[in-house]
Amino acid sequence: MIKVSGLSKTFPIYQKEPGLKGSIKGLFLRKSITKYALKNVNLEVHPGQILGLIGANGAGKTTLVKILSGIVHPSSGEVSVIGFKPWERSNIYRKQMSLIMGQKSQVWWDLPALDSFLLLKEIYQIDDQTYHDNIDYLSATLGLKDHLKTQVRKLSLGERMKVELMAALLHNPKVIFLDEPTIGLDITSQKAVREFLKDYRDKYQPIMILTSHYMEDIKELCSRINILREGEIIYDGALSDIQRLMGDQKVLKVTTQDKAFEVSIDRSELATKTREIFESHEVLDLNILDPSIEDIIDNILKHGLQKA
Repeated sequence: MIKVSGLSKTFPIYQKEPGLKGSIKGLFLRKSITKYALKNVNLEVHPGQILGLIGANGAGKTTLVKILSGIVHPSSGEVSVIGFKPWERSNIYRKQMSLIMGQKSQVWWDLPALDSFLLLKEIYQIDDQTYHDNIDYLSATLGLKDHLKTQVRKLSLGERMKVELMAALLHNPKVIFLDEPTIGLDITSQKAVREFLKDYRDKYQPIMILTSHYMEDIKELCSRINILREGEIIYDGALSDIQRLMGDQKVLKVTTQDKAFEVSIDRSELATKTREIFESHEVLDLNILDPSIEDIIDNILKHGLQKA
């Protein structure tokens, strides 16, 4: 289990006066203000769960993942990941954890993928039987059996991402951090990666934390989400419940002879607003919809959480 209590991460932002005089003065007397990357974060994640982290750039998603994986030390708070403090970087913990970052590579581009896997086998001390079983399962599931002996740089972007997944999962980690795993991939490759992750979760039941700017990743993989805003978790709950955050909001999609437009209104105003639209426009088509999850989350990120 991952258990986080009162986690905060701060860093100083140094300020200097303008001009040469200010630069010289800054060498001896530096003024700074404290910036929170994370502030009083509390969460629990259990085996078999995929927790989705959602937030704007700079909200603290990647910082949280880096703390949980042991790359960054927190400023305060308690963190336990399957019984370990990640920043102590115990070899026992590192053998049970994996971090997959969409823009970082852990395989050698000039070598075939299989050569990189053999090196990782020695690093993680994977026994021969487990190694061969995992190679067979992962390559078959990801459709890479015919590409393992191909130089990595010659693979497509989607194939390279699948190779990264294989490399990260060879040692059967109990905790998996996925930071933008589908970034830059085409629709077909994104779908393939998502289907694989669901299959892997069902088979091995690891703890998984996913960050992504693609809402399809979140909707397909995560039954539970955390929304971060300026370093704080402002929503922790089921993705299926998030539309309740807009209460009785409805969206009218209207098409007239001149234009198409959308109007967000309260349910109580639905009859009045619909009548006004028909009286003032020559309506060709009108649909009444619930707000999309994307629109709700965008509204939360811009304005904060306003529960109905």
